[in-house]
Amino acid sequence: MKRSGIVLGCVFLAACGTSQPDRYQQVSSWNAVSYQDWRDDDPGFLLAPGDSIEVTVHTATELNRTATIGPDGRVNLPLAGPVMVAGRTDAEAANAVADAYIAMLRDPIVEVNVDSYGPQNIIIGGQVNSPGLYEMPTRIGALEAVMLAGGFQDDAARGEVVILRRARNGGVMMRVVNLRDVLRGDGSGDPIPLRRHDIIFVPRTTISEVTLWVEQYVYGILPLDQAFSYAIANAINNN
Repeated sequence: MKRSGIVLGCVFLAACGTSQPDRYQQVSSWNAVSYQDWRDDDPGFLLAPGDSIEVTVHTATELNRTATIGPDGRVNLPLAGPVMVAGRTDAEAANAVADAYIAMLRDPIVEVNVDSYGPQNIIIGGQVNSPGLYEMPTRIGALEAVMLAGGFQDDAARGEVVILRRARNGGVMMRVVNLRDVLRGDGSGDPIPLRRHDIIFVPRTTISEVTLWVEQYVYGILPLDQAFSYAIANAINNN
């Protein structure tokens, strides 16, 4: 099913509230590294490099195009040139395209539909048997991600699995899930499904290890979302 956004000149977005389920641990800082409070009410899907979108300009149909978002997060459109759409919802992307055309079209009406999705990649590291970059086969949680990476090593701290996610403002959010209880049948699991570009880290002892791991390994394998790597670097180096 395609997702779509349509705007008439501009789009208005409602402010998001904050929800904090009590089935995982909220973490704001660790080892002098500051993280933003976790928000699970942000839009579930944001455009990213590799996604293909249909751009429909209802007031000038000759400008209609299907375009793939490039590595820089932009699509090249006739007359408008490159337009940044990555990191935005389809409605926000439609607004950006309308803004690009407003200097040459009167009251442009623009619609953006997702034609196809790029790779749904996540990073899994720490005490798992096969750490690395993985493509999610479907909607999965933290436990399924660990299984993708070959399962836990014997010395893994299963009760303190860390998940990092880029926030809408470019910062880094962090939460901790207890998969030990899930494996014992005592827990209900991770209530929030993973999203592409999430990072799952399984420590050996405590979550304090995540800082060193990010510094040593993540920078080299995050060109898939370069802005996120910069955000992690800022969180570590400026706090």
